[in-house]
Amino acid sequence: MSKASKTTASDHVEVEGYEGHFENFGPYTVGFETYTADADLAPFFVGLPDDRCQCPHMGYVLEGKVTFTYADGTEEMYEAGDAYYAPPGHTPTLYAGSRVVEFSPTLELEQTMEVVTRNMEAMGV
Repeated sequence: MSKASKTTASDHVEVEGYEGHFENFGPYTVGFETYTADADLAPFFVGLPDDRCQCPHMGYVLEGKVTFTYADGTEEMYEAGDAYYAPPGHTPTLYAGSRVVEFSPTLELEQTMEVVTRNMEAMGV
């Protein structure tokens, strides 16, 4: 059996407004994420099909809230205490003071993050 926590996760990402700690469990990756600034992340997904995240996510909001917006304009907001499932085809909006634990299929997450990382670098983030 494997286990992980925010403090023991093997991968760490920190940029202005965001802190993430990730552990890869083979087919799934868990992320312990903290948002310290409001941010609409839609611009980071440009270049993916429909310019939207193509990775499904299941998560739990520990504090604050997170919103997912879909191509048809539907918005789903999840607040502290909510478990969620965000299918492919969304863009996230993050809110300062929020913390989530999120589970994602590793392959789809890696493919998505390649594009997100390129976009962030191009924007100087």
